[in-house]
Amino acid sequence: MLIRLMYEFFKIGLFSIGGGLASLPFIYELSEKTGWFTLYDISNLVAVSEATPGPLGVNMATYVGYVSSGVPGGILAPIGLVTPSIIIIVIVAKFYNRFKESALVKDIFYCLRPVSTALILVAGISVFQLALMKAGVAFTLENLTTGINWKAAVLMVVLALLHRQIKKHPIIAVLSSGVVGIILQFAV
Repeated sequence: MLIRLMYEFFKIGLFSIGGGLASLPFIYELSEKTGWFTLYDISNLVAVSEATPGPLGVNMATYVGYVSSGVPGGILAPIGLVTPSIIIIVIVAKFYNRFKESALVKDIFYCLRPVSTALILVAGISVFQLALMKAGVAFTLENLTTGINWKAAVLMVVLALLHRQIKKHPIIAVLSSGVVGIILQFAV
């Protein structure tokens, strides 16, 4: 199980160009394929990963690894995630000076931009669905009014307006939103 966990995160690290949120579609696929964690776990994963210091992808890998395999999984999943990046950076650094003016290299990097943008857009839609749609309801125009968790939507708007009005450090926004979320979780 641990070797497969590391292998799966190696693949995620290899193909999720664009950072942590770009890996979210791969996390969904991993959840469906393996059953190691649920959609509820993914919503917690995003919340915890966004609220804790460090790279989002590494935080997500650590969370999934820990949920699925305990402490060893929490160590091996992020190692699997970052290993492709380390390998690629070493290779690129070795050859960069030789090929940095190559039109092909420039074209490749240019073509990676829309791929990264698409992965992040899909992740954003996924986070929207996790945060604002009722559990198990897909985001479609037909169920837009009935499928939205209106308490969460109102809370999001109120907190966004409040934080915009106060204009404090983002840490204050994250901490106060977390506190309000915890209070509401226990109050409901």
